[in-house]
Amino acid sequence: MLWYHIVFLALIQGLTEFLPISSSAHLILPAQLLDWPDQGLAFDVAVHVGTLAAIVWYFRADLWKIICAWVRAVSGKGGCSDSKLAWWIVLATIPACVAGLVFDDFISTHLRSIEVIAYTTIGFGVLLWLADRFGHSHKTQQDLALNNVLAIGLAQALALIPGTSRSGITMTAARSLGFTRETSARFSFLLSIPLITAAGSLKLIELMSSAIVVDWSSLIMGVILSAISAYLCIYLFLKWLNTIGFFPFFIYRLVLGVILLFMVYA
Repeated sequence: MLWYHIVFLALIQGLTEFLPISSSAHLILPAQLLDWPDQGLAFDVAVHVGTLAAIVWYFRADLWKIICAWVRAVSGKGGCSDSKLAWWIVLATIPACVAGLVFDDFISTHLRSIEVIAYTTIGFGVLLWLADRFGHSHKTQQDLALNNVLAIGLAQALALIPGTSRSGITMTAARSLGFTRETSARFSFLLSIPLITAAGSLKLIELMSSAIVVDWSSLIMGVILSAISAYLCIYLFLKWLNTIGFFPFFIYRLVLGVILLFMVYA
């Protein structure tokens, strides 16, 4: 890849991984629309490492409390809200992991098209706006329970379809269940950690078993740029979310989807 390919794709990965606009769609589109070369497995690993570093660093205090509370709970020293949150994250992650193992080949073969991305971008964008516009906002993290955690986890499994957006669909589910915007976003971000870790680990195993020649300078640039852009994205999104809501992201998805449909059918 050329240097500007690396910069563009790393920034796109960092900015779109946590916004409700689908990072997978934005990484697929440059190759299909601009005839750029595929970024390759090694670069995918690099930008996953970057976004994982950003989310872990941002929530480092929360994660430390959650992990310590979970260790105390499983060692029989009593549970608390933080240890319960750890279990909720685990349970909500299972549906996406199972769906990924079962449907990954089918999705990669049949659903990575501009037409599919266009429809999912519009459709799930509308659902996001409706959930935010008409959903109640009285539930907080303390109100998480088995039924709504499983519902959010099942919704997250749909994010395997390009254009859906993992963060978008989990926030949509949480808002439709009555959780506040901040709680919906924070739980969605915490849910991203095991999935990004799993996806990055699988890609790393695949990379280590292949004969790909690694361009380390490109990978380091990808890690740094994706980490910085992802951290800034998380910080600004949580800071402005209660003020701007999800409507701007609905408009962006609607415009992008319409443009893609025009390109497909024009």
